[in-house]
Amino acid sequence: MSRVQLALNVDNLYESVAFYSRLFATEPTKIRDGYANFAITEPPLKLVLIENRGQGGSVNHLGVEVADSDTVDAEQTRLAEAGFASIDERGTTCCYAKQDKFWVQDTPDGERWEIYTVLADSPTFTAQTRDGGGCCGADLGASDQEAASASNCC
Repeated sequence: MSRVQLALNVDNLYESVAFYSRLFATEPTKIRDGYANFAITEPPLKLVLIENRGQGGSVNHLGVEVADSDTVDAEQTRLAEAGFASIDERGTTCCYAKQDKFWVQDTPDGERWEIYTVLADSPTFTAQTRDGGGCCGADLGASDQEAASASNCC
């Protein structure tokens, strides 16, 4: 079995364990002093939390790609029922793809999580939204697209 591993710095291990337990509907596999890990089945993910006060939230953003828009909707509903606020983005263009997604941003350390599905390929990196926002929640103008594509935005 293959899965992605993400190691995150967190300011408070126990707040973060509580958050990720709710987000992924599972408990940690291992908790040690300043350390916890989750072996998440769906999506396949090994999530490692390392308590490193003052360094929490140092990731740009994290994401879970799902099969379709119905799954995006189901996850948004599940998380809303668990008390999480989300920012909805439907038919958005980001990272050379048209996507339906939403963002969960009220995490203990401020990282942004996106739950998304790819609807179609796009010839452009991003398309400006009506409110001026761009890809991955950033405000990107045309001159910023090349720099953003080289960054860890998406």
